[in-house]
Amino acid sequence: MDYRIRLAAVADLDPAARVLAGAFETYPWTRWALPEDGYLARLEEAQRLYLAHALEHGIVLVDEPVRAVAAFLPPGAPAPTERIQQRVADLHGSRLTALTGLSLPEAPAGSWTLETVGVEVAHQGAGLGTAVISEGLALVDKRGDPIALETSDERNVSLYQRLGFTTTATTRIPDGPIVYSMNRVAC
Repeated sequence: MDYRIRLAAVADLDPAARVLAGAFETYPWTRWALPEDGYLARLEEAQRLYLAHALEHGIVLVDEPVRAVAAFLPPGAPAPTERIQQRVADLHGSRLTALTGLSLPEAPAGSWTLETVGVEVAHQGAGLGTAVISEGLALVDKRGDPIALETSDERNVSLYQRLGFTTTATTRIPDGPIVYSMNRVAC
């Protein structure tokens, strides 16, 4: 199927955050990283904050109409503002201590990062995720930079492998999910 993929605009942030919240509702990492109390609201707000940061400093792609989203950040992108970091910390609540104690492998120097990708649950499995990721990969490939990502859903590993990523590390989080670190060189 041929999808219309485009760069996101500020007006896309709310629908894109809703898409990601639905897509990540049962995702192992977010289930571990966010408290159960108000989970979906926390998840949607966190996704919106991350998307706004990526829209300002990187590349956010959506399909038309917004049923899929992917966000990429370039090497050297600034950290979110202190205000945003504080709000994200508040959203993580009691899970913040566990998060700040983690040690995951660093992405290779000069790598872009695929920060997030999600598809509305009703449209999953139809190639939309691959379409938004592929569009982002094409944009980054023009720059010649590698791309790194992390996933905590083993089912995603084969999708990313089909797109040229290789698993470089597997990290078991104590009392949490397994995290697969993956990299891709520019094609």
